[in-house]
Amino acid sequence: MKRCSREKAQNGQSIKIKLLAAAGLLLLSAILMISAVKAPGFAEWYAEIIYPLFVTTAGRIWGIFPFSVSEVMLYLMAAAFVVSLVVLVARIVRSRDAEFLISWLSAVVLAAGMLAFLYTLCCGINYHRRSFSEEARIVTYAYSVEELEEICLWLTEEVNSIAEEVERNGNGVMKLSAPEGAGAVEAMYSLAEQFTELDGYYPMPKKIMMSEILSYQCLTGIYSAFTVEANYNGDMTAYNIPFTACHELSHLRGFMQEEEANFIGFLACIGSERVDFRYSGYLSGWVYCMNALYRSDYESWSKIRPLLDERAEADLAANNAFWEKYEGTLSKMADKVNDTYLKANGQADGVQSYNRMVDLIVAYFHKNQNI
Repeated sequence: MKRCSREKAQNGQSIKIKLLAAAGLLLLSAILMISAVKAPGFAEWYAEIIYPLFVTTAGRIWGIFPFSVSEVMLYLMAAAFVVSLVVLVARIVRSRDAEFLISWLSAVVLAAGMLAFLYTLCCGINYHRRSFSEEARIVTYAYSVEELEEICLWLTEEVNSIAEEVERNGNGVMKLSAPEGAGAVEAMYSLAEQFTELDGYYPMPKKIMMSEILSYQCLTGIYSAFTVEANYNGDMTAYNIPFTACHELSHLRGFMQEEEANFIGFLACIGSERVDFRYSGYLSGWVYCMNALYRSDYESWSKIRPLLDERAEADLAANNAFWEKYEGTLSKMADKVNDTYLKANGQADGVQSYNRMVDLIVAYFHKNQNI
């Protein structure tokens, strides 16, 4: 009887410690996030001084593994949750003691607190730093349809000029000429020579083993704040992969805004020495800008659209066919979740914020007069 009481006392103490630890982590996360929003300069200081320490340590450690550690951890956590739930039910049925439930819930709350704290440290705060365009002094403006048309014509010419240079499979669809991971890292290091804001360590981006999970969510890639990894969907059409890999790597410099990550990925790709990367960048930029032109001036769009090389048309057709397979209720739900997530992190336009990449492309090339 005494031993039973002692075990219950110890279990009660363990529950208190877990709940206090969880509360402490959640409170600290809240303080850091409020500081990022309210304290001038805090988020910028954190992104430039503290966050890079996580990239150079966690990034190097998890970078040893050729697979996505965050993906494996997700599966292990899901399995552990199911097993623990089964054990919990069995113990409650056998002993009819609700204390097991309280102990299990305290462990779940502690795990949630730990994940929230990691997210805050490696992602949440960075959403409130100065944007890449501000750092690079790229000022967007209300451009005319004629200027957008000029950008679309230029992108069409660039895509057409290298469409025949990229390797293609038997169906005429582009295939990568070499491993994309090393190419993405090299492209980001090269871009950092032009923009010091991007200087720093880049671990290898990783293909998700079960990429179909991302496909059903209509996601091309995802940044894992818990392991500081850049992950991408390896099943999608090849021309998307270099652009996506560079996009996800840009998050490791603390630039979380999606439209800016797209813009950084675009610049990294078109500045790469690899022709497949340049093709990926130009064709991805072409899609965004042509979609914007379609909404702004259909007549101008209809004049430029037929000018695209037939070889690029094969890539666009393969891309459309790929994503059509995954359209449905799940993809719509995932899009809604992503929209809510972006808005919760300060991107008022939600998933539509991706479209502002066009504004950055126009402003950048207007400033540099590269076309």
